[in-house]
Amino acid sequence: MLTAPSGLEGTANIDFVLFRERWLVAEHSFRPPWYHKNVMSELMGNIYGIYDAKPKGFVPGGMSLHNCMLPHGPDRQAFEGASNADLRPEKLDETMSFMFETRFPQHLTEWAAKSAPLQDDYIDCWASLEKKFDGTPEVK
Repeated sequence: MLTAPSGLEGTANIDFVLFRERWLVAEHSFRPPWYHKNVMSELMGNIYGIYDAKPKGFVPGGMSLHNCMLPHGPDRQAFEGASNADLRPEKLDETMSFMFETRFPQHLTEWAAKSAPLQDDYIDCWASLEKKFDGTPEVK
């Protein structure tokens, strides 16, 4: 929605993105955010509803912070659901999440680190993922 470009190609000082009600219409495509790591730092927040990359693990009012080159992506439930879904047009209703993405590292303030309830088991959402790729090209 908003961006403050930097002088460095491929990065922004800050981007603001809003994920609202929307239609998912891509065919033959993995619809949730894929597993990735990048040079930008991402602060995600869920305002209300279900965030499709973590349907049970990202409650309204929750936030996640993934700094530069920290891998992240959907949890197992979202991955398996998206991998096995019938890819008909689907509408995500009653949902609103946001992301601040910046080329600068982000940090919790001392107050937030001491006062906010932290989800100590956050990393466990990826523990049960099965390895699906071994590097061997698929032959058709």
